Amino acid sequence: MSLAAAINTAQTIFSNTGQQTAIVSKNIANSGNADYVRRLALMGIDSQGSHYIKIERAQNDAMFKQNISNISIASSQSVLLDGLQRMQSVFGGDEYPSSPSNYLATFRASMQTYAAAPGNVTIASSTIADAKDLAYSLTTSSTAIQDVRATADKEIQEQVGQLNSYLDQFATINNEIVGNLATGKDASDALDQRDKLLKAMSEIVGISTVTRTNMDTVIYSSDGTVLFETIPRKVTFTPTDTYDSTVTGNKVYVDGVALKGGTGGNTTGEGSLSSLLQLRDDLAPKMQSQLDEIARGLVTMFQDGGLPGLFTWSGGTVPAAGTLEPGIASSIQVNPLADANPTLLRDGVNVNSNTAGNAGYTALLDSYIVAMDTNMSFDTAADLGGTATIMTYASSSIGWLEQLRKAATTANENKSAMLAQTQQALSNETGVSLDEELSLMLDLEQSYKASAKLLSTVDEMLRTLLDTVR
Repeated sequence: MSLAAAINTAQTIFSNTGQQTAIVSKNIANSGNADYVRRLALMGIDSQGSHYIKIERAQNDAMFKQNISNISIASSQSVLLDGLQRMQSVFGGDEYPSSPSNYLATFRASMQTYAAAPGNVTIASSTIADAKDLAYSLTTSSTAIQDVRATADKEIQEQVGQLNSYLDQFATINNEIVGNLATGKDASDALDQRDKLLKAMSEIVGISTVTRTNMDTVIYSSDGTVLFETIPRKVTFTPTDTYDSTVTGNKVYVDGVALKGGTGGNTTGEGSLSSLLQLRDDLAPKMQSQLDEIARGLVTMFQDGGLPGLFTWSGGTVPAAGTLEPGIASSIQVNPLADANPTLLRDGVNVNSNTAGNAGYTALLDSYIVAMDTNMSFDTAADLGGTATIMTYASSSIGWLEQLRKAATTANENKSAMLAQTQQALSNETGVSLDEELSLMLDLEQSYKASAKLLSTVDEMLRTLLDTVR
């Protein structure tokens, strides 16, 4: 080997080692960054036989796509569980102590006590107080359920705004990647940023991606609607200020196509938006319908003379049997006449059934107690069947919510575990291992030392040659 060739070789080794060392140092510096993909400094030979360093990312596209899919699935399940827990808290949390079912059981027991001592005014007043507690539980629960819907609506608005922001950022990064690769520049940092945005978007809505030959990426929603292709598509939503049982929330549109909500406790949804829509438009309204059916049953059961008796509401009528009356639970109350004179519960609120004025009269009280244990018709739209006693129906309503919550809890644990496994597998493939990088750094150090030794040898040979010439 000539001295000139030796010098060129040493220079090439120094240059390549320097680039490789810089990449290893960058990997080590980002070892704790979950959004960083390890860089590989690969050596190649060009057409002139010269060595060069090519930087590549240790990307695993199939595993990354699985990861963003699991992010969407886990995010949707987590949001649904949070919403169901908020609904559970409406009724007092564990054991549902403030549920209408509990107050209904207490009221029934008071009715039995009053029927055993119909002449006792104190017991009559206590029974009316329990009836007021029952009515209050229905009205406050209705308000709280509508608050759950309103909160979900606000969260939908925030999520839509965030998603549009991510899509705008994605357009900038995507164009940067395409431009860098077209001009031969390293696009690794921009690719990291693009993957980070995809993960963030997948938390909001289920997505799938297609990457073209120039590394331009197209994003679709989980139902196939285009979210991004060259330019971002608009995600639109009009919030609703106030919710009650008669209000239907507005849809979320992706490029003009309505986004669908999930179904079931183990939700079919992907991304937080699908679960927020499910809570707002399906689960919370069904719970409201069940509260309305309990309230309608009470008004019907305690009617007197064809008019609302012990329980009345803003409509002032006895609703049709077996037909949902939206919003009745939000205005049900104890009839002011019975509140002012508790003995009317025994004798009749509108029509006096105790014409003899007998203090031991129990016929009306007994009929109410029997009615509470007798099957009546309910609207099947509330998802609890069409026939049951009011006691069973109220208990079934809480059972319906608890069954959903338990299913959501189990599914959340499973989906979170699946996401953790996928993230760990992806990290093992594309993340930075400090042990591996430090070992590589030692190898580069040895290469550097070899190059330095070669230059030192060349230097000695040149010095000897010059001394000889002199």
